[in-house]
Amino acid sequence: MKTDEFAFFNQQLAAMLRDGIPLEGALKRLCSEMRAGSLRNELQALETDLAKGTPMADALAPRQLPELYKRMIVVGVKGNDLPGALTMLADYFQRQNQVWTRLKSMMTYPLIVLIVALLISLVLSGAWAWVIGPAFKDIFAGMGVSLPGFTIFVFSTLESIWAFPAAIFIILLATLATIFLPVIREKILWHLPAFKEATVSRIASSIHLLLKNGVSLPEAISLAEQLETSPQAVADLKNWRQKLAHGTAKFSEVAAGNKLIPPMFTWLVSGAGENLTEGFKRAAEVYHARAIYRTEVALYMVLPLASLFLGAVVISQAFLVISMFLPMIAMLGGLSG
Repeated sequence: MKTDEFAFFNQQLAAMLRDGIPLEGALKRLCSEMRAGSLRNELQALETDLAKGTPMADALAPRQLPELYKRMIVVGVKGNDLPGALTMLADYFQRQNQVWTRLKSMMTYPLIVLIVALLISLVLSGAWAWVIGPAFKDIFAGMGVSLPGFTIFVFSTLESIWAFPAAIFIILLATLATIFLPVIREKILWHLPAFKEATVSRIASSIHLLLKNGVSLPEAISLAEQLETSPQAVADLKNWRQKLAHGTAKFSEVAAGNKLIPPMFTWLVSGAGENLTEGFKRAAEVYHARAIYRTEVALYMVLPLASLFLGAVVISQAFLVISMFLPMIAMLGGLSG
């Protein structure tokens, strides 16, 4: 599911409901304007069930939509404020899209550079192995002279020139696995501060949305726990839920001893006093801003580093190939003298 498209859909749906358009009619109209895909199919199935008179909770249950979304829609219907719930959900998915778009850009640019580096390395390696290398061996063999030590060293190095594209290919495979395999991606991305803070912001936003719509704190934490995929985040939320079940009242005590969620998060939420809804909102905003800032910094660092890597690959291989011309140039200079 594309979160930016989903956020825009919810913004439009909220506006149409405020204008008095029935939910089924608004869904049908918006679905007709969406491009084909799994999201459109799920929303069309939802509209069909609602048109048949199926209750909202039952119609949402089989749909392949985010669990937070389904819970918030049901809460919005019960509270008679579905447009308000849709607006908050649109803001939530829009913020998540901002962070993930930057994280994807940070991973995509090195991938492009690696592909270009691999292609250039393959061209240089093939040119040496099949064209330049055999010709130079014949030339030097026909000269009947001893070669300089540097030339011998370069020759021995160029015998293993395929190690360059092989190494780049391995790095490329590791990068592809990091981007496209969720298990590996999460293990590696957890070492990035931007990814951690984006997760903290998502947890705070989820709990804030639920609290704002009347869900109790234990229930909100339980749902956030179900939504999370990080073992550290799940452990923290489970710890909160258990402490609340044992009668702990202060959030500063509930959130003590976290594995992932930092002390600053606890301080921001606890600083709101009894108004935990506002505290979670403040924490979500702070960590969202921090995640955006860190992804921007990381992106600006990745661009020059990736360019330097590409330049190093090209220059190193090109230097080895070009250096083979140096003995011939020296010999031609001697003959002209």
